[in-house]
This record gives sequence, structure tokens and C-alpha cells, in this order.
Amino acid sequence: MRIRNLTYLILAAMFFGTACNQDFLNTQPLDKISSEATWGDGPLSEAFIYNVYSFLGYGGFEEQGLSSYTDEAMFTHAGRNINTFTQGDEQPSNVAWRSSTYEWGNMYLAIRQANTAIERLPTSTFPDDNLRERLLGEAHFLRAYYYQQLVRFYGGVPIIDRAYGLDEDYSITRSTWKECIDFIVSDLDQAITLLDGKPETPGRASKLSALALKSRVLLYDASDLHDATTAAANSSALSGYSNIELVANTSGDRRARWQAAKDAAKAVLDEGQGYKLDLSAPVSPEEGQQNYINIAMGGGSAVGDASAAVELIFQRTHTPLYTVESNWPLGGIHFGINNGPNGYHNWAGNTPIQQLVDDYEMMDGSKFDWDNPEHAADPYANRDPRFYASILYDGAGWKPRPSDVAALDPADEIQTGYYADGNGGILNGIDTRESTIENWNGSRTHYYVRKFIDPDPALPDNQSSAQVIPWPFIRYSEAVLNYAEASIELGEEEEARNWLNKLRFRVGMPAVKESGEALMETYRNERRIELAYEEHRYHDARRWMIPESTVGRGIKAINIEATLKPGASPHVPYRYDKSVYDYTYTVVDNTENETRRWDDKMYFRPITRNEMNRNDQLVQNPGYAE
Repeated sequence: MRIRNLTYLILAAMFFGTACNQDFLNTQPLDKISSEATWGDGPLSEAFIYNVYSFLGYGGFEEQGLSSYTDEAMFTHAGRNINTFTQGDEQPSNVAWRSSTYEWGNMYLAIRQANTAIERLPTSTFPDDNLRERLLGEAHFLRAYYYQQLVRFYGGVPIIDRAYGLDEDYSITRSTWKECIDFIVSDLDQAITLLDGKPETPGRASKLSALALKSRVLLYDASDLHDATTAAANSSALSGYSNIELVANTSGDRRARWQAAKDAAKAVLDEGQGYKLDLSAPVSPEEGQQNYINIAMGGGSAVGDASAAVELIFQRTHTPLYTVESNWPLGGIHFGINNGPNGYHNWAGNTPIQQLVDDYEMMDGSKFDWDNPEHAADPYANRDPRFYASILYDGAGWKPRPSDVAALDPADEIQTGYYADGNGGILNGIDTRESTIENWNGSRTHYYVRKFIDPDPALPDNQSSAQVIPWPFIRYSEAVLNYAEASIELGEEEEARNWLNKLRFRVGMPAVKESGEALMETYRNERRIELAYEEHRYHDARRWMIPESTVGRGIKAINIEATLKPGASPHVPYRYDKSVYDYTYTVVDNTENETRRWDDKMYFRPITRNEMNRNDQLVQNPGYAE
């Protein structure tokens, strides 16, 4: 389910239900509030800004995730138009699935609302100057955020900085990449000034969130994909693109861009506060796993640490102020239902693929290797604690089963394998696609995501319950990673290692000691693991220009089989037990829903045929037919 366009009048009505006096309600119908009334009243102006927030939608908690467009996940259910993208078949007249938070038309609707607020707030007549400045700062931040969403997908886009009237000519050319970055940064600088010293409310923009978004934007600006010379050298599609200024910098000092990215990230580190980043040595694996779970829960789980909320710089919260929840029971976020195991009556949406699983390091910091017999025999042992906090694998302990399944699995363990039953037959795991519980919604990779699913056993993960957890649009660790990357690019390796180790010590991993290219490789994997399922990998792979080795390497899955040891009797009901069963793990290709490949046109998404027809001044992205 997804949030669609709401009118600010509806939100104003919701707000006034508790915030206004009855005399006003009785004298002015809320479905006929005039524009002047809106900007003459503080609560109404605030309600208007809440509507601008509503275009954030569910963030990454939609049923289909950006994770399934890269080497994090596979989307289980066919017919969702995922393969149109991952197989390189997307065209302007045949676009693949896009979240509303990236979709061209939806983002421009949001930008139009922000433009209206930016135009009207300076001349608004309500008396609260502090509120006016705060709302104006939020409007500048939101406009910058939505433009940032567009440029990450499409490159340079038309810059529209005012609310067009209905009878105006909407034809406008695309601005260059540099013009867009400069515009976004200018908006963020204004937001930083306006929001300085203003109250901070979870889910609303703050000075820190504006600083953090600026850090992200400048990091992207310095990256390979957006340096015209580097991009053209690494891509035939880009080298032959006659309008490369739309997607990359064609001039300027690239080192200066990296320095700007480093400075912006450092401003975030100085202004904010991360979660448990003051350690001088790794915590225990158990504490490291719990720390990472606490971060994923945003401090919102009853079995976590509420102080972990400090990690969140900009979040999508569960609140009626500027979002409308679905009509499911408890009205919360359905990430668990969308993605959890089918043996819990969940839908197995965006399941981890083997490539992600393999990239979690061993506890000693070495790489996992299928050619290592010890690793291959027990692939889920002694891994980075973030693995156990992020991935549900065969034999992993999980929450109590639903009542109709409990008798089949009293141990509450994930079952994604196939187990000898002692009578010459095979018992299909409860969480496989051959499950006796449900067989339409099992994982095709034999993994499930655990991250972002509340582990509280008192909150059953089934269709009757929704979970209230924040989506991390921006968190402090992203700024740490941004700072480390820029430091590496500038040759300041010790500084980069220092900050990477802060992240690693928090989760129980040993210090990074590499240098040169090995350090960059380690950094990129650290970013992949720390920010898994947070909509970064898709963009990171492109800006680093490595997607041929991410989405381009297809989908790997795992087959797990258990045979009885000589003389052993099977457990009835089955439970994972290495003293009774011998387990074998076989990596296989999965092309059931999609056969992934990489095409250089996939660096940027096509502008749809409808948008091109509406505005004949638009230039299409490289590799797509006009």
C-alpha cells in the first residue's frame, strides 16, 4: 500500500480536530479554507507543510523495495514489473516499477507544494516568527530532498523554483547536473540557517538533517559517475552521450569536490551524535548484534535500547501529523508481513540473495570463502554480528510461531531446507516454497530479511499485527561513512580507518588495517553491510560505476539438505541439530523470475514517454530511444 496525493485541506481538517477552537470550526467550513486564511494562521500553515511531508510516502517500507533492484535481494512474486529493469528491458514507453518517492510526476507535485510554501511563508501574517522560520526551513529542506531523489534517478532535471499557474507553459529544459547540485545545496544552506536553534521533532526536518542531506549530495557530486571524464572512460553509453553535462560535472576541480564532501560530512559529525561510537575496542558479538538491532528498531522496540534513536537524523515516523497509515490492524508499518517467512503467514517479498550473505565477513575480519572447507561446512557460523541481526537463515532462532504452526516447530527456528525424515523421504522446511503451511509465498533464495522486523516475541509477526518502526531516510552512520570515503579519496587513510573502526567496534568487529585499494574495497563492503536494505546500495553501485558486478552478476540462492548421521533418529517434529543431521549447502543460480544483466543505460532511469510528450524540451537519458 502506498500514500497517494493528499490535499493539505484534509490534513488541516485533521489537525484542527484537536488544535482549533469550535467557534472557528463553526464559522468557516474546513473544505473551503481560502489561501489567505491558510497563510494567516500558524496551525493551517503547519498543516500545509505536513502535506509536503506526505510525499515521502512509506520510505523504504513499501511492498517492493529498491533492494530488489540490486545485489541485496530478489523480489519473490512474479508480475510486479521488477524484471523489466533488472533484465535491462526498460524503455520510456515501458518503465519498470518505481517507488512513488522517486517517480518524476509525484516528486514534482511535492516540489510544487514546497514552492508554494516558500513563496507564501515570507509574507504570511500569523504572528509567530519562530514558527514561520521553522516552516520555511522545512520547506527548503523538503524541496531539496525531493530534487535529490530525482537527480539520483535521472541526473539533471528541470529546476522549477516557483508554483506554476494552471494556464502557464510547462515546457522547460533539463538543468545540468552542476546546476541541480548547486540549487539543492543552496536550498539546504537556507534550511540550515532557518532551522538553527529551532525545536527538533522526530520525523521533521532539522538543522542536522539539512547538514546530513548536504553531505550526501556533495558525496554523490564527487563520485565517479558524476565526473564526466571518468564516467565517459568507464561507460560506452556515457562516452557517446552528447549531453553528458546533464548527468556529470564537465569542469571544475574534482579534488575540491571531495574536500567539500569531507567538510560537509564532518559538519554532521560535529553537530550530531551517533549511537555507541565512542568505543576503543570491539564489544562482544552478542552485544554487537543487539546494538545493530537497536539501531534498526530506531529505539522503538520494547526489547531494545530507546537511546538508539539518536542514530536517526531524518526518519519516517508513525504519526498522524503528516502521514496516513493504512487501514490494517494497528495501523502500522507492514515490513514484517511483506518480507517475513511464509511459515509465519508472511509474504517473503524482498528476500536476501546469496551475494549479500557471502559479503558478511567472518568474526575475525577475514572474508567468507566457499572454497574454505570449514566455511562451506558451516556457512552461518562465526560471522559479522550484523549478519545475525539482518538475515534469517536455516536454523536461525526466531519468534514464536503462529498458533496453527506452533506444533510443527516448537523450537521456533527458521526452516528453509529439506530434511531426511528417517523413512527414506524428505521433510520440506516450513519456510520453503513447498511448505505445508503456505506454498505461494516462500523465499526463492532460502533466506528472509530480519532487519527492520521487531524481534519482540510479544508482537507476533503475522498478518494480524503491524509494526511501528521508523524508516531511516538519513542516519548518523551514513555521515560517518561519507566522511570516511571522502577521507580515503583525499589520501587521509588513518582518519578514514579511525571512523570506520568506530562503526565496527560498535557491532563487535575488529579494526580495519588495510590501505590503498584494499582499504577502499573494505570501506565499500562496510558501507554495504552497515546500510543494507536502506536504499543505498542501488545508488552507491552506480556512483562507483560497479553495477556490472552487482546487479550484473545475477541471483545466487542456497539449497540446504540434511541427512541423518549413521544410527541417528530424526527429530519429530524436526528441529535444527548438527549432532543428528549432516547439513550440506549448495549455491545455485536462480532465474525463476528474472535473468539479470547489466546494460550501461541502467545508470540512469528513462524519462517516461508521457513526460517527454508533455514537455518537448526534455532530452532523454543515454541509451534510451527518444
